[in-house]
Amino acid sequence: MWCVPARKESGLLLIPPRASVGPAMPDPAPLVSAAAIAAAATRIAPHVRRTPILRLAGRELGLANPVTLKLELLQHAGSFKPRGAFNRALRAEIPAAGLIAASGGNHGAAVAYAAHSLGVSAEIFVPTITAQAKVDRIASYGARVIQGGATYQDALDACRIRQAETGALDIHAYDHPHVLEGQGTVGVELEQDAPDLTHILVATGGGGLIGGIAAWYSGRAKIISVEPEGCPTLHAALKAGLPTPAPVGGIAADSLGARQVGALMFPIAQAYVAETILVPDAAIEAAQKFLWNHLRLIAEPGGATALAALLTGALDLPSDARVGVILCGANTDPRKAG
Repeated sequence: MWCVPARKESGLLLIPPRASVGPAMPDPAPLVSAAAIAAAATRIAPHVRRTPILRLAGRELGLANPVTLKLELLQHAGSFKPRGAFNRALRAEIPAAGLIAASGGNHGAAVAYAAHSLGVSAEIFVPTITAQAKVDRIASYGARVIQGGATYQDALDACRIRQAETGALDIHAYDHPHVLEGQGTVGVELEQDAPDLTHILVATGGGGLIGGIAAWYSGRAKIISVEPEGCPTLHAALKAGLPTPAPVGGIAADSLGARQVGALMFPIAQAYVAETILVPDAAIEAAQKFLWNHLRLIAEPGGATALAALLTGALDLPSDARVGVILCGANTDPRKAG
């Protein structure tokens, strides 16, 4: 049932992606180009924060290699998502019905924030697993929140029905070229601020963030996908050779719980994602605690997932590796972050 809610105050698995099978996928180059990502960075600059980086000596994490954190959890609406939302909205003519989106939470908050900033209305569909902190944040920007269904896919199905009725501009959470271009601007900033990085760890759900970043770098750094064991979307797709349904579960399901990766990002991943790592929920929780106890940063489970792979020692890093980690979201109850 869909409803508008009341307001309330180490096990590790890796897979190399190169040896894929299945039908041929489109060439990634025309889907999301570096020029389009650079143009998106200019377009959205007045509307998003240029988030800082934090350089850490390896010893601070018990590692031999230095680590650079990209603090995208300090972005407007609490995650990287406004980048894609604004780029999509600014490249379209917004109808009288405003914006509409389905989300596990963070994308919905981003679209609601974009709508508020641009002076238009928004409707956001979220599943019942969406954390109350995220529902509250979406509503705080004046959007109408419609909650129901067990998963993001349920919310997406309901959103599509409503969009056909109203004609609102649909802003997909990850499977649209303008959204991918916007998310790729994280890579633009990171390469400008930390050009020495050799490895970049990115949490993956539907794949918009890693798809955009991988398209920007295009092989200039080793891009590594990190996913919860309960949401192995890209891991399953690369193993199968095409986007395929995967399980949705675990503590990061509200942000990384897409049923399968986007069709647009998949050929980019095949070309430019070097490997995928699956981490257990316990490792994600440990990464959240590390961020709070050592850096006083609050990250939601999905936001700490990439760091979890590093703290577990899952990566076999060369001695001269310089590692970047995207901390991509902070929308959680602060009491659960440490």
